[in-house]
Amino acid sequence: MNWITNYVRPKINSMLGRRDMPENLWIKDPESGEMVFHKDLESNQFVIPASGHHMKVSGKERLRFFFDGGKFELLDNPKAPVDPLKFRDEKRYIDRLKDAKAKTGMEDAILNALGTIDGLPILATVQDFAFMGGSLGMAAGEAIIRGFETAVERKRPMVLFAASGGARMQEGILSLMQLARTTVAVDRLKEAGLPYVVVLTNPTTGGVTASYAMLGDVHIAEPGALIGFAGPRVIEQTIREKLPEGFQRSEYLMEHGMVDMVVSRLDLRETISRLLKILTKASATEATDTVSPTATPTEIQLGA
Repeated sequence: MNWITNYVRPKINSMLGRRDMPENLWIKDPESGEMVFHKDLESNQFVIPASGHHMKVSGKERLRFFFDGGKFELLDNPKAPVDPLKFRDEKRYIDRLKDAKAKTGMEDAILNALGTIDGLPILATVQDFAFMGGSLGMAAGEAIIRGFETAVERKRPMVLFAASGGARMQEGILSLMQLARTTVAVDRLKEAGLPYVVVLTNPTTGGVTASYAMLGDVHIAEPGALIGFAGPRVIEQTIREKLPEGFQRSEYLMEHGMVDMVVSRLDLRETISRLLKILTKASATEATDTVSPTATPTEIQLGA
């Protein structure tokens, strides 16, 4: 025990009325090293103003930024078996789940919410990377399916924000089953004639890109997001070749036709609103005023 640090200094600070400064008042830009005041960053949706670097954002904050007036109704996630394989590595899986729940305040990595964007009722599903890397397990799979079922039931377009490191290894083959189950849920939404827009955020990898994250009617990626099945390091070790600059990043994937457009988080609301109005044939006059009938996804992004 350090007597000066733990006793003398707090005593002096209390006598002089000093308060400790929070450690997270300033956030460092990973690209430029610039320090940004956290309130400025929050007001800019956690996009660094100078460099445009997109920081990770929690699921609830993303929903608040996305919906009209920041208002939305969260749906309850269905119950799913907990630790079905009684898995243990360095730590018991059930203890990892408890830690993740305490850290995030969430039951699992998925949030489903009802709300409106520019007055259009939609359902949004958000995958939160803070909960065990946004990994896809039985609980997350059930929640995603609940989102699709609710969208079909209420006849609402669906927007899904993907962020994941892949399937949850602690659930083995039971997590891999969710790839097929969520794919069926996507098909049911499309059979109902409802639009499905996917927003790929940093990172979206593993089994998620082998199922619902790559089955949208339109795929939008945030700038600089890592998107792919296997990571660049694994691919380089497998093919024993150096990968191109920017490989598996949003901009590279758009150039090669894997995503339709790259859109800043600051412009997502407007872009998705315009797309959904076109896809649902809602407010047709308003949509044709801003986007030509023959516009490609890139032209829509540029406001052509």
